[in-house]
Amino acid sequence: MIKINGEIAENIAGKNVAEYLTESSYDLKRVAVELNGNILPKSQYENTLLQDGDNVEIVSFVGGG
Repeated sequence: MIKINGEIAENIAGKNVAEYLTESSYDLKRVAVELNGNILPKSQYENTLLQDGDNVEIVSFVGGG
């Protein structure tokens, strides 16, 4: 079981963070990812596999004025 933004996500174990974000239509340049309580550097998105028990928080940045 992997939780993303407080909700259980199915069938994503084994995907890397970049894959998940892209498949979920996130703009990789406009998000921050926290994995198990730690901010994940963007340089690690492709090398970090999502695993059972992970807790992920994704924050999207929105421009405006």
